[in-house]
Amino acid sequence: MASETPKVKLTSTTHVKPNKKIGKKEHCQLVTFDLPYLAFYYNQKLLFYKGSDFEGMVKKLKESLGVVLVEFYQLAGRLGKDEEGVFRVEYKDDLEGVEIVEAVAEEISIADLEVEEGTSSLKELIPYSLVLNLEGLQRPLLAVQLTKLKDGIAIGCAFNHAILDGTATWHFMSSWAEVRDTRVKLDLSLPPSNGNGTANGNGSASTPQLRERVFKFSESAIDKIKSAVNANPPSDGSKPFSTFQSLSVHIWRHVTKARSLKPEDYTVFTVFADCRKRVDPPMPESYFGNLIQAIFTVTAAGLLAGNPPEFGAGVIQKAIESHNASAIEQRNKEWESVPKIFEFKDAGVNCVAVGSSPRFRVYEVDFGWGKPEGVRSGSNNRFDGMVYLYQGKSGGRSIDVEISLEAEAMEKLEQDEEFLLPVV
Repeated sequence: MASETPKVKLTSTTHVKPNKKIGKKEHCQLVTFDLPYLAFYYNQKLLFYKGSDFEGMVKKLKESLGVVLVEFYQLAGRLGKDEEGVFRVEYKDDLEGVEIVEAVAEEISIADLEVEEGTSSLKELIPYSLVLNLEGLQRPLLAVQLTKLKDGIAIGCAFNHAILDGTATWHFMSSWAEVRDTRVKLDLSLPPSNGNGTANGNGSASTPQLRERVFKFSESAIDKIKSAVNANPPSDGSKPFSTFQSLSVHIWRHVTKARSLKPEDYTVFTVFADCRKRVDPPMPESYFGNLIQAIFTVTAAGLLAGNPPEFGAGVIQKAIESHNASAIEQRNKEWESVPKIFEFKDAGVNCVAVGSSPRFRVYEVDFGWGKPEGVRSGSNNRFDGMVYLYQGKSGGRSIDVEISLEAEAMEKLEQDEEFLLPVV
């Protein structure tokens, strides 16, 4: 896409409610897993599809949204507080529901959106840029922008991250896409601010100048990375390193190198881990809400670079495996005794922080006109070292790695052939 984004024209704003009366539901209190994210921004996702019948697509999306909101009614609610100031999700039938913005950008094609660089060109296609989750007290908890492109449609979604995590987000998206006929009963199944924001907020955040890039790792590249990390298995009987651990240490080592850190500088690896199977008793995959915690580990840049990759993979593996039900409960107790709202700087010094997951079947979100041509994150919740992992469009074990870095480090990473692993 050209450096100057073609104008996106907003044409209408409407709202969608559950398509049948639900009544006043019992309030859902936000819990310790939810509350720290109130000061994060809305979680933005963009999917774009080929197609020529924009009006028909919009009609279908609105109708099917009304159906799926019967099950996911919380997204049609608002944040509220009880008499003691405890945050909760409130729903009643007279609330507006989900905000739907329609827009036209007929100079933008699918091919333009498939470029790998940056998010500035995507900003006008996703609502609620720089809108804090706390603003869900006055705003819908889900906003959707449907934009007519030259040869398709862009579906930009902004989810209030204080009420759901990535697993719940993609469960909702898959369920929404399953509604192919709005006349029949829905049968859901699980998939294998600053206060000044507008629907496309123009606010500016006081963050370093970042660059974003998507690095696409093929199946063969992923296999090569995993094989290299597992070439010399640890002698202590530890498990082989997983694909996630192998790719994570690959990213961590090469980002650390690109930052030109001193050997004695600390570098933190953070992963926002799904705790559904870690808590006691375990929770089902269908649990709607936040059930993630940040897992942190740290080492010196010199140790990370000077040792073979299995050293860093072992550091990551140990941190992940030790984050069991007891550790989760202890973290919650610590937070409840001294509540703290997360800020980006809390991810750690010289950090690499990984969110999302290639387990989310984002390219299986098919509303009836084929799979998406691309899936991206928006500009919200980005900081130096933030990484989003997505299932690769080619499927299988391919993974797309979306990274935000300061410009100088990104330039070095782009020239690092050991990181890029060009595999035919």
